[in-house]
Amino acid sequence: MKQAFVNGIPISKEAVQFELDRLVKFYATHGTSADEIKKNLDKLVEKAQEQAIGAKLLLDRAAQLDLPVDEKAIDAQLENVIRQVGGRDSFAKALAKQKIGEDEFRKELAKGCRVDALVQQACSGVPEPTEDEVAAYYEAHRATFVSSPQVLAQHILVKTEGMDAADKVQALDKIKAIRARIVAEGRGNPGATGEAFTKAAQEHSDCPSGQNGGSLGWFGRGMMVPEFDKAAFAMKCGEVSEVIETQFGYHIILKTDERPGGQQTLVDVADSIRDLLRHEARGRATEAFVAELREKANIEYR
Repeated sequence: MKQAFVNGIPISKEAVQFELDRLVKFYATHGTSADEIKKNLDKLVEKAQEQAIGAKLLLDRAAQLDLPVDEKAIDAQLENVIRQVGGRDSFAKALAKQKIGEDEFRKELAKGCRVDALVQQACSGVPEPTEDEVAAYYEAHRATFVSSPQVLAQHILVKTEGMDAADKVQALDKIKAIRARIVAEGRGNPGATGEAFTKAAQEHSDCPSGQNGGSLGWFGRGMMVPEFDKAAFAMKCGEVSEVIETQFGYHIILKTDERPGGQQTLVDVADSIRDLLRHEARGRATEAFVAELREKANIEYR
């Protein structure tokens, strides 16, 4: 695929990959299977490049208009980024690796907020999907709304990456001791097991999920590494696993719920369909706005 240029400025591979990751995540979240995504990957890459071009045009237009930025919105986005990377220490390390300061990072977030405001203007006239439209989409795509078995679980991780044999023994002893305390506190009281596990995850887990009590949310088969996946689906609800070793280290799992999978009803997926239809309608409105910007820009493929 040729590289795109907007008014002489190249669209980087990183920008295209960013848009591709967003597309894949969105469609996967809204019921598109991994096989279907793989089958249409070339088209998705082309769409990602066009979205990257559109993002550049929107950034430039937002900068020209100098749209006002809500500092509270930037603060909220900053805190979200800090949570995603695992806390302020991890965030500081990430900034140092990129050789930028927090003020510069905030300026980049401000650019994004200006683009969001511009897109909001472009989509201001887009109506909400009707119930008839949601139902019609469900009937037309009923076969795609079949869920696989899922598990709801928490975990605690003690990392072993880069450790020598002696350190790994200490790590194993540590997680065994954590498990023993949790099991002891919850013996005869399932509710106490959950509370003890959550507290231990917050205090000891090396995974960023520890801040949320080790919660991994709902996940299906194949979404976790094989050893973890096999254990989570074999367990009973309310059970604390034995120590599981993966490439990341030693884990223990608390399985809190499970879903058997099967045909999803319209009620199950209505919100997801509504979100998809809203996203597509806003996408069309944004594309129309970007098309106007493209007419005034010099777009080249080299």
